[in-house]
Amino acid sequence: MPTGHPAPGRIRSDGPDTEPPGKRRGNGKPPMLYDLLKYVLLGPLLRLLFRPRVEGLEHIPAEGAAIIAGNHLSALDPLLMPAVLKRRVTFLVKAEYFTAPGLKGRLTALVLGGAGQIPVDRSGRAAGETALQEGLRALERGELLAIYPEGTRSPDGRLYRGKVGVAVMALAARVPVIPCAMVEALGIRPRGRILPGPSPVTIRFGEPLHFSPRAEQEQQKAVLRAVTDEIMAAILRLSGQEYVDRYAAEVKAERAEERTRRRRD
Repeated sequence: MPTGHPAPGRIRSDGPDTEPPGKRRGNGKPPMLYDLLKYVLLGPLLRLLFRPRVEGLEHIPAEGAAIIAGNHLSALDPLLMPAVLKRRVTFLVKAEYFTAPGLKGRLTALVLGGAGQIPVDRSGRAAGETALQEGLRALERGELLAIYPEGTRSPDGRLYRGKVGVAVMALAARVPVIPCAMVEALGIRPRGRILPGPSPVTIRFGEPLHFSPRAEQEQQKAVLRAVTDEIMAAILRLSGQEYVDRYAAEVKAERAEERTRRRRD
């Protein structure tokens, strides 16, 4: 059985403290910049431009910790989804966004850090444990934690196999998982396109999934896989996408290798 995961029912947050500057610790209150972006600057603009249709808001709890697990089609997904919710949403954001060079990189780091988003290094096993600890710490504060189980944006609009990190956190923290689907969002800002374009978007939230009865088995690989697959199945029912039982990162790597070979030929 795998080791290194927190014991079920006891949210452990003793990992390295990598919270970005601007994040208030322990009180669960959103940073000022988060409110400014969501309610004054970015949120109203996104709602005006894309006029998202929202279904299932009744499934979002008014308070308390929960995980929102969704598909990932566009770079604007993590901006649009929080814009339609009253509660603050915390995302695990790849650390490269916080360390990118140049003015754009510094501005991005300032906005993400000021908005209280969590940087995650995805370069190895230790980095994965750090991401787990940071996610559990956010849940311990009673926050809504958003996760994309696929681990990356879909390369072609299909739904790919989920990684088990979402199951690890759901079982360790004993919190509900709310499936979320962005529908027809691929046309907003697909890969390779610099500026977003108008596209009808529907954001669907499904009924919360509860896995507490299986929390005592959270160390078992088969249980983690089964819970993750249940979450992905719920997302699939909401999104209507074609499902691919492979990791999206593998498909992207293969396509990158193929492009490299073609350039060499």
